[in-house]
Amino acid sequence: MLDNQWRVFLDTNIIISGLASSTGASAAILDLGEAEEIRILISQHVLIEADRVFSKKFPHLIDQFRMFIKNLAPILIDDPKPSAVREASKIIDIDDAPILAAVKSQKVDYLVTLNTKHFKTNQVRNYLSTPIVTPGEFLTAFRTCWEQ
Repeated sequence: MLDNQWRVFLDTNIIISGLASSTGASAAILDLGEAEEIRILISQHVLIEADRVFSKKFPHLIDQFRMFIKNLAPILIDDPKPSAVREASKIIDIDDAPILAAVKSQKVDYLVTLNTKHFKTNQVRNYLSTPIVTPGEFLTAFRTCWEQ
């Protein structure tokens, strides 16, 4: 791993949309991870939630998801302590608090999510110094950096 690789935390929805459609921005981010252009981080919470969603809503993709995780070997971080999740739940919806708390506990260059309603608020921006971006915004930043 190169020291200058971006450490990118992916929300569950990025993994799901990236594997469900091979042509979107989420899929491009997963491809960057597979190509080792970026380091993808996920928490235990994301891994379990994604497995549950694939099993329930996209059973035809569960094997692809599991193989992707095995081949990608993302940096798997521990879930944050309950106290950190409680603190984050004061800032964001309780369902998203484990993600916010996990990102806050790590050195992460970007949090990529499709959940702009909950994550792109002034309260969250004030709570977390890590840039929170959509897949398209991340790819724009990556392309700009790559071209320099």
